Amino acid sequence: MKIGLPQLLWYENSTLEIQLPDDWAVEICPMKGVNAPALTPDEIKNAVLHPLDSPPVSELAQGKKSAVIIFDDMTRPTKTGEIAVFILEELLKAGIRKDEITFVCALGTHGALTANEFRKKLGQAILDRFRVFNHNIYENCVEVGETSRGTILKINREVAEAEFKIAIGCVTAHPQAGFSGGGKIILPGISHIDSITHYHLNVEAMDKKSTGMGKYPHNILQEDIEEAAGLAGLDFCINVIVNGRGQTSAVFAGNYKTVFHAAVKQAKDHYATFPKPENKDIVISNAFVKANEMAIAMGMGIRPLKNLTGTVVIIATSPEGQVIHHLLGRWGRNYGGRQYPVASIPPSIKLIIMAPYSDKNFGDWFSNPERITWTRSWDQTLAVLKKYHGSHADVAVIPDATMQYYMRK
Repeated sequence: MKIGLPQLLWYENSTLEIQLPDDWAVEICPMKGVNAPALTPDEIKNAVLHPLDSPPVSELAQGKKSAVIIFDDMTRPTKTGEIAVFILEELLKAGIRKDEITFVCALGTHGALTANEFRKKLGQAILDRFRVFNHNIYENCVEVGETSRGTILKINREVAEAEFKIAIGCVTAHPQAGFSGGGKIILPGISHIDSITHYHLNVEAMDKKSTGMGKYPHNILQEDIEEAAGLAGLDFCINVIVNGRGQTSAVFAGNYKTVFHAAVKQAKDHYATFPKPENKDIVISNAFVKANEMAIAMGMGIRPLKNLTGTVVIIATSPEGQVIHHLLGRWGRNYGGRQYPVASIPPSIKLIIMAPYSDKNFGDWFSNPERITWTRSWDQTLAVLKKYHGSHADVAVIPDATMQYYMRK
């Protein structure tokens, strides 16, 4: 059986062909919105110009002298440039001078983007006309208040000092916050490391059961996030939903609370895995839109296994490697950030990571990466699987285990 899987989103957005034995029982389990049509530029513009629960940007920004556009990084599939072009038209129409409009990348605790990555997110035309900055979680942050759960919120100075604040981000299923998007671009996106640490460790510990992939509403992290966005003074928010190729298939613009709730309402069904796999010997978890955060695919891979025992294959085709992570990452042979180590490979699981561009640190989000079997091609991977499982196996294939999720009953 031949299966095509999406790969290399930020490169040629191509297809990886894998072959599975005919005597294996194979179930392909995509997200429901895999084939949603991509929006045209006119459809994107229409959503931006007709916002939810908010006047348009050209009215809101009247009388403002400066503006900042906050956007997410390379771990999110948002094609920021195709949206920002219409926001810029609105800001200039409102009378804000070009030199008083800046962009800030909401890195959270991820490493800084290069100019080449800015080009992928924004396009060269924007880089030619506007200043684009990386967020620094350690310096140049301004305190703007405290949430009811004790998060002292310090945010990026460039954002804090701008008179008009806009966010452009993406809603997908998220392992802790339920869904990304909304105010998450503020906390942790452009917050100080101390604010992020309290949010990730202390706030989550207050009600850990409320957090997790697809858990929404009443997720304690989301409640803290929403408060933070208000403290930061977020004026306008744009959230997108993407299809199975990472193309923009829906746009929600306007008030950040209204936008996020509307986007999640659609996202809950859009990213849900159907059919939902169960009782499998092997789960092939393809990491596509977040190939540089491939550890997320582990959670999707474990749950369908029989008695949580079997083999998970993570396919992570990411030439840039795994994202630098100041909070979760390893920063030496046996130490790391404030939340390291984040996960361990269970003893009942055999984990194969197929990574054509792997390096020695590729598996460092796991505390025990020595248990990983590494391969660089599908032929190598299939040879290992046949050795483990012989001529018969029940297999599930998850086309993108980094943004789809298993809907809860």
